[in-house]
Amino acid sequence: MLYFARWKIVLIILVLVAGVIVTLPNLFSAATVQAWPSFMPKRQIVLGLDLRGGAHLLLQVERDSLVKDRLQTLVGDVRQTLRDERIGYRNLRSRGESVTFTLREPSEADRVMQLLRPLTNPVQSGLFGQGSVSEVEVSRDGAQVTLNLTEAGLEERTRSAVEQSLSVLGRRINALGTTEPTIQREGDDRILVQVPGLEDTSRLKEILGQTAKMTFHLECPEGDVVSAQQGRPPAGCEIVEPADPNDGPVLVESRARLSGDDLVDAQPAFDQQTNTPIVTFRFNSRGGSIFGQLTQQNVGRRFAVVLDNKYITAPVIRSPILGGSGQIEGNFTVESAQNLAVLLRAGALPADLTIVEERTVGPSLGRDSIAAGEIAALIGTAGVVVFMVLVYGLFGVFANFALICNIVLLLALLTLLQATLTLPGIAGIVLTVGMAVDANVLIFERIREEAKLGRSAINAIEAGFSRALGTILDANITTLIAAFALFALGSGPIRGFAVTLALGILTTVFTAFVLTRFIVAVWVRSQRPKTVPI
Repeated sequence: MLYFARWKIVLIILVLVAGVIVTLPNLFSAATVQAWPSFMPKRQIVLGLDLRGGAHLLLQVERDSLVKDRLQTLVGDVRQTLRDERIGYRNLRSRGESVTFTLREPSEADRVMQLLRPLTNPVQSGLFGQGSVSEVEVSRDGAQVTLNLTEAGLEERTRSAVEQSLSVLGRRINALGTTEPTIQREGDDRILVQVPGLEDTSRLKEILGQTAKMTFHLECPEGDVVSAQQGRPPAGCEIVEPADPNDGPVLVESRARLSGDDLVDAQPAFDQQTNTPIVTFRFNSRGGSIFGQLTQQNVGRRFAVVLDNKYITAPVIRSPILGGSGQIEGNFTVESAQNLAVLLRAGALPADLTIVEERTVGPSLGRDSIAAGEIAALIGTAGVVVFMVLVYGLFGVFANFALICNIVLLLALLTLLQATLTLPGIAGIVLTVGMAVDANVLIFERIREEAKLGRSAINAIEAGFSRALGTILDANITTLIAAFALFALGSGPIRGFAVTLALGILTTVFTAFVLTRFIVAVWVRSQRPKTVPI
C-alpha cells in the first residue's frame, strides 16, 4: 500500500499542478485574466445569482389563454367543416370551455356527428408520446351540438406549452447575450428564470412577457372601421387596435394569411430613405410563395402585421413582393427594433406568461455574500487545521497539506465544468473540508489502533490505510447518492449545493486516500520511523 510506481507519482504531481494552473485565474479580476497570453487558462468559476447579482423571475402559463386559443381554433375547424359540406347552422360560438351551435335541419345531426369525429381524435401524450388523450368530446341535444374540451386534454396542452415555452425562452434570453441563465420547469405550469449579472430587468420582463404571436392579415374587403365600430364587423372580419396610440384601428380579415411560424430570420435595420429604425424579415420557401401571391393578387389593399393582437404596421400593397422578404415599419426606437427582432427570431410562446414572483439581487449584495462565504470558509478551515495539528502532530500537517490540495482541485473542477457556484455551493465547499478531514481521521485512528496492537510503525501505517479504505468508500458513496438525489429533485441553489458536494466527494477520496498515502509513503521511505508519531 505504501509503494508507488513511477507513473503513479508522475500522475499525482501532474494532477496537482494542473489543479493549481486551472484555479489560478480565479485569484485575479476578469480584466486581468483577459490580458494574459493566449496559452494561459482564462476560465473562471461562474457565480450564481446570489453571488453575482441578477434577475429572478417565476412565470406561470395562463390556462385561460390556452383555452381561448384552442376554442378559437375549434370554432374555425367547425365552421370550415360545415361550410365544406353545405350544412346550415346558426349561433356558432364559444362559451366557457365548450363550443356550441344549432343545426337548421335537425335531421342532419347524425351526419354532423360523423363529420366532427376527426376533431375528437386522441393526441399523443406522456413521455416519448407513449400515451394518448382526447382533447374534445362531442355531444348533442336535439339540434344543438356541443364540443367540450376535456380536462385531460387541457392538462396535456398545458404540459406541452410549458415544454415549448422553455425552448422559446431559452432562445430569447441567449439572444440578449447573457451567460449561464437558468431556465427550468417548476411544478405543472410554472417556469423559473434566473439570469445572473443582468441588471436591466425591465427589458428582460418585456422580452419574456410577450407571446410574440405574429400574424399577417389582409384588409377586410367589405365595410369600414367606423361602421364596424357602430354596429358589428362583417362576417369573417374584426377590428384590430394599433400598437402605437397615435394610429387608428383597422378592419382586417379574421383569418391570418401568414404566421410568424413561416419566418426564418428577423433583423433590426435602418430605412435607407428615412434612416429610421425598422425590422427586416425573411420567410421560408412556403411563406415566401404565399407572401408573393398575396401581394401580387391584392395590390391596393392594406396588409396588416399583427403582433399579440395589435397591429404594428398596415401599409398599402403598392406592388408585388416576390423575394420572400420585407420590412416592418413603425415608430421604432433602436432598442424596440432590436427587441422585436429578438422576439421574432426566437418564435412565439404558445400561451401568455404572467410573472408571479420577481426578485432582483444587486451586485453589492452578491459581493457581501461572497465576502461572508469566504470568511466562513477561512474560519472553518483554520479551525480544522489547528485541530489536526494538535491531535495528530506531524500526520496532522500531512492531512492539512492534502486538505489545501483538496480545495484547489475542487475549485479547478468547478472552473473546468463551468458549474455555477452559489451561496449554498460555498456551504458545500466548507462541508467538503470537514469530510476530507473526517477521512484522514478514520485513517489515522486506524493506524493508532494497529500500533497499539504491537505492529511495527510501517506495518501499522500500511494496515491503517488498507483497512480504512472500505469505511471511507462506504461513507462517501452514500453521501454521493444523496447528492445525486438533491440534484435530480432540487432546483436552483439546491442543485448548486449538490454539484459542489458531489465534486467534493471525488476530490476528498483522491486527496485523503491517494495524496495523503503518497506523502506518508515518501516520509516513511526517507525517515524509516520506529514508532508512529501520532
